[in-house]
Amino acid sequence: MGPAIELSSPEPRDRTAGYRGLAAPVSERAAEFPSAILFIVSPGLNLQIAGATLRTLQLYLLRQVVATLVMTLLVFTFVLLLGDVLKEILGLLVNRQASLGVVAKSIGLLIPFIWVFALPMAMLTSTLLVFGRFSADQELTAARASGISLVSLIAPILLLSLLLSGLSAMVNLEWGPRSRMAYKEILFKFTAEVAISRLLPEGRHIRDLPGYVIFIGKNHDGDLENVMIYKLASGTNDVATIHAARGKLEENSTNQTYVMHLYDVNGIRFNGDRAAPISGEYLTESFAVGERKRSDVIPISDMTFGQLRVELRELENNLVRTNARGGQPGSANVHLEKERRRVTSPVRVQMHRRVAYSFACFSFTLLGIPLGIRVQRRETNIGFAIALLLVLVYYGVTMLGISLDQHPQWWPHLILWIPNLICQSFGVWLLWRANRGL
Repeated sequence: MGPAIELSSPEPRDRTAGYRGLAAPVSERAAEFPSAILFIVSPGLNLQIAGATLRTLQLYLLRQVVATLVMTLLVFTFVLLLGDVLKEILGLLVNRQASLGVVAKSIGLLIPFIWVFALPMAMLTSTLLVFGRFSADQELTAARASGISLVSLIAPILLLSLLLSGLSAMVNLEWGPRSRMAYKEILFKFTAEVAISRLLPEGRHIRDLPGYVIFIGKNHDGDLENVMIYKLASGTNDVATIHAARGKLEENSTNQTYVMHLYDVNGIRFNGDRAAPISGEYLTESFAVGERKRSDVIPISDMTFGQLRVELRELENNLVRTNARGGQPGSANVHLEKERRRVTSPVRVQMHRRVAYSFACFSFTLLGIPLGIRVQRRETNIGFAIALLLVLVYYGVTMLGISLDQHPQWWPHLILWIPNLICQSFGVWLLWRANRGL
């Protein structure tokens, strides 16, 4: 017989071995399945890592936007300053009418006024450039793959745009107009102006002529454009409103008066309860005027917001008092109300323009971020070209509203808000699509 074969029962199987392996410390199994263990065993840690990644990306984008903003702000400020410097300041320096210190002070006073336009343009350009590169380099795709939404990425940049809008409000409402007037005062000291131009300055309501409120659109050394005269009730004079497309102002030294020759005239004269139309190709108005000082003249385009409110209140009070003295009934009151709106419309337009411009930074940011993502270009010149096109459209509509300031029936002060409404609505829609990856 062959050798005996020993039959032995198998070793009993340890059914808990696998479970003991799963129960091993995370540190021992992390080397084998690091990401799975972190996600399954410690989801809180995974959220902490995602939060740190989000903050890193937010800080990265914010630094990029701020750096680009500073660069583009300097470029736009230099370009916009160049026109005023070459036109007004450089001539004084070349003719030795002003020193380098005066020129430097003049340029410094111009900067707050220039920032009214340069700051929104710089914010738009910086968002287009930064997010164009961010999308073209597939960084946005990587962030989305990590579960990070576009809205959470841009939250600090939107906050920055709101802060810049607040700064723009201070510049638009107060600092810009004051610096502009200080700049004009410096120029006035070194340049000789025609006496007639000082007599009837353009772009403001002149109320210190007895019995008159006069508005001159343009005054080229006595050649007038867009003339509006409101004759107040005084003595036997009737209340009247006169509008002329153009005019000519001349001095009558014999009678010590000034004669205004008006062309293409239309208007309304109120006599008791009757309102008679005024129309014709030619009309003259004469009035005596004393010597006026240039420092007392502030065009409404250079007034601060507080000064504009005072100007509007004084205009309305003068017209209300005139209406009360005249006792105009019926249809004459309707005509007077229309003329009141027409007289005060330029001031309202300037007030709304200041406030509307203050929101340009926020509007351009909302529009610039999704447009930069959709364009997906690294080239700087493409970003500048798109920014300039959008700026032309924005300020083109704004200029349309300002040009209609003598036509209150078109509500020009509300037209000034259309660019902000369009930019913000379109920007929110594009952001919604970009956030969904559409």
